[in-house]
Amino acid sequence: MTTGATVWLTGLPSAGKTTIAHELAGRLRAEGHRVEVLDGDEIREFLSAGLGFSREDRHTNVQRIGFVAELLARNGVLALVPVIAPYQDSREAVRKRHQANGTAYVEVHVATPVDVCSERDVKGLYAKQAAGELTGLTGVDDPYEAPESPDLRIESQNQTVQESAASVYALLSERGLA
Repeated sequence: MTTGATVWLTGLPSAGKTTIAHELAGRLRAEGHRVEVLDGDEIREFLSAGLGFSREDRHTNVQRIGFVAELLARNGVLALVPVIAPYQDSREAVRKRHQANGTAYVEVHVATPVDVCSERDVKGLYAKQAAGELTGLTGVDDPYEAPESPDLRIESQNQTVQESAASVYALLSERGLA
């Protein structure tokens, strides 16, 4: 049985969470690990359809994702979760669920500054917010509570995607999870 774990990548929109997760997933799969990427956008479309972006709905969304991630992880899958999860209490509830079930959980803060995220603007959210077409953008006009002591902090603006993924891989290896 392969050791499973949840690797939660939190950070602002366009921080690089999903890109890092996919790069890491490729490396882990090449080594024979069972890996799933639980992308926040896909989860919203299929598992959390109908939820909005209020604090309560965001909390519900994070708890649903956390439940699925923990279920996969305790069954030997490395669940890579690139999800904003803007509130500390929501992320902590997910961590506690993992601890209660004896499931490994790693929190990675992709700590890309908002100005860099705005320049990347992968989905055009920052441009829509600036044009007044969107409100409630995490880190701009809606809160983002950065982790105070994540297991790993990545400043993606200072390294390549491969280097970022390698730093997560190194942490997983150090903990006997990869």
